[in-house]
Amino acid sequence: MDDNSIAITGGRVVPVEGDPIDGGTVIVTGGTISAVLRPEAALESGSALPPGATVVDAAGKWVLPGFIDAHTHLGAYEDGLGWAGTDTNELTGPNQAQVRVVDAINPADIGFRDAISGGVLAVNVNPGSGNPIGGQTAAIRCWGRTVEDMVLRAPSGLKSALGENPKRNYGNRNETPATRLGTASVIRSALAAAADYLQERDQPRDSSAERSDTVRKRDLKLEALGLALRREIPWRQHAHRADDIATALRLAAEFGYDLVLDHGTEAYLIADKVAAAGVPVVIGPLLTARSKVELRNRSIASPGLLASAGVTIAITTDHPVVPIHFLVHSATFAVREGLDPAQALRAITINPARIMGVDGRLGSIEPGKDADLVIWSGDPLDVMSRAERAFIGGAQVYEYDYARREGVFTR
Repeated sequence: MDDNSIAITGGRVVPVEGDPIDGGTVIVTGGTISAVLRPEAALESGSALPPGATVVDAAGKWVLPGFIDAHTHLGAYEDGLGWAGTDTNELTGPNQAQVRVVDAINPADIGFRDAISGGVLAVNVNPGSGNPIGGQTAAIRCWGRTVEDMVLRAPSGLKSALGENPKRNYGNRNETPATRLGTASVIRSALAAAADYLQERDQPRDSSAERSDTVRKRDLKLEALGLALRREIPWRQHAHRADDIATALRLAAEFGYDLVLDHGTEAYLIADKVAAAGVPVVIGPLLTARSKVELRNRSIASPGLLASAGVTIAITTDHPVVPIHFLVHSATFAVREGLDPAQALRAITINPARIMGVDGRLGSIEPGKDADLVIWSGDPLDVMSRAERAFIGGAQVYEYDYARREGVFTR
């Protein structure tokens, strides 16, 4: 008997990569999805359920993969702690490629519990946008006692920022960069230095007597940039305005890295160019005011406009800018403004999983993937629906208690 076996039966299974299955069954064995059965197959193969499996009745419910937000500051910008819980920007120099956000994540941040209560089981945590090059990102689950328990992939990207934020932070100190051209020059110079470093490092060692004692010293800053130049991780480019997005495309073409646009507020204005470049956009946060100049053209219709143009999109809350458990509501509002509902679900499941490089494990309900699943009371795009039960790696971590009107977590 496999004590870790679960059969979630009778629900509307939404696998994301495939059509929904009414009355479907999801079988979990050893923390992994082992089968997804249609009703007739489930009836015929009732004996195929793992012996001793825990049966979870999901009749009348919806079963979906855990939602994923590809751009947050969870754990590094902690809820309710103000400045004491803020570890997102190392503002002691414009190029901080060597810093790793994984070293700043506090698993005890109450935001992780908010995430799970909203059906969000995995996130990408990014450094902030105060520097032209902000550091290395991490893809993590939203549950674990230590970061090591949570990490799916680290680093999962290298954060960079264009536009108002780095220009303001350094311009106010009368330091470089104080302008958009200064910001681009910092990025370009850093990448050029990293390319030289990689070329020199890969040269065969000189075996002559004069050079035999030469030691190549590691440079963590240039090594990190090299990960992007070698396309081992994507370049995560914070950019709102269309002209900054055009700069991001220009730099990516020049240096040849895999680009992901974060925020992309005005990306819909040049959607054809973004689509032609094959660059995904992590769009959002959508449920905010136009709090700065870069957001003047913010529109909740932008996800639908980008998707219609052929751009791969993921929707973000940019938590804590928008609370993480409002991720699905951001998708719902985007649907109201023209985004196809199926595309909306992809934008908070499989698309962010691919952007983060964890789609082999998460983002859809398929045999072989991790059993990170959520049972919803109804269609999650209906604001009246709620996440009732959440499983990570096949283990239940959350259940909503209707009598107490609160979520109960298993720790």
